[in-house]
Amino acid sequence: MLRTYFNWSSGKDSSLALYYILKQNKYDVSKLLTTVNQEYKRVSMHGLREELLDQQAKSIGLPLQKIKFPAQVSMSSYNEAMQKEISMLKDEGYSHCVFGDIFLEDLRKYRDDQLHKVGIQSVFPLWQRNTKELLLEFIALGFKAITVCVNAKYLDETFCGRLLDKAFLNDLPSNVDSCGEHGEFHTFVFDGPIFRHPIAFEIGEKVLRGYEPSKDENDNCFADDLDRDINWDTSFWYCDLKPC
Repeated sequence: MLRTYFNWSSGKDSSLALYYILKQNKYDVSKLLTTVNQEYKRVSMHGLREELLDQQAKSIGLPLQKIKFPAQVSMSSYNEAMQKEISMLKDEGYSHCVFGDIFLEDLRKYRDDQLHKVGIQSVFPLWQRNTKELLLEFIALGFKAITVCVNAKYLDETFCGRLLDKAFLNDLPSNVDSCGEHGEFHTFVFDGPIFRHPIAFEIGEKVLRGYEPSKDENDNCFADDLDRDINWDTSFWYCDLKPC
């Protein structure tokens, strides 16, 4: 089997991609890799508390490696740090990395190019799947998730802190992708077939946060997914989840 690490975001796409890759019996997934905001101790962009991320990894049964960044990090600094980390993973014998991306061509090219520099091959189990069908399958498989961050440009406060179910899907505006593939919303998965037990949490307050874009949009990184839309969308609703 191919020694593989998984680029884990804590959300629905990562969970479904991990579910698929574990069923293939081709990849030996032995580590989760996540970027964390070192100032707030939360998952990059998602705003999820680090404690809940740790509980996810424990329930999945895989070791978690965190890469910590400041709240504001330039693309050059991000790339340099990531190259250092994945080079060490290569030295540990890892040959493949899995992502939950679905259809953003430029993002896939970025990932492929960065990994190619150190000789690691990227894998995309959900690539070019219909996002509405994916979300319905996610629900049908028994996964449970809640929105922790929504882009205020596309969704209002009422969408933040909602469970992902058919009602949520039906309520999405027509200009929002069913899986939020353009960064419209991010989720925390707390139960499902890849988990040994559900993760307990309490819903806290909702907060609207704004971010000042860099003068050079190509030199600013707000998140681990590096979606170019994030450089322009600077207002997000966050729902704070507290470990029980």
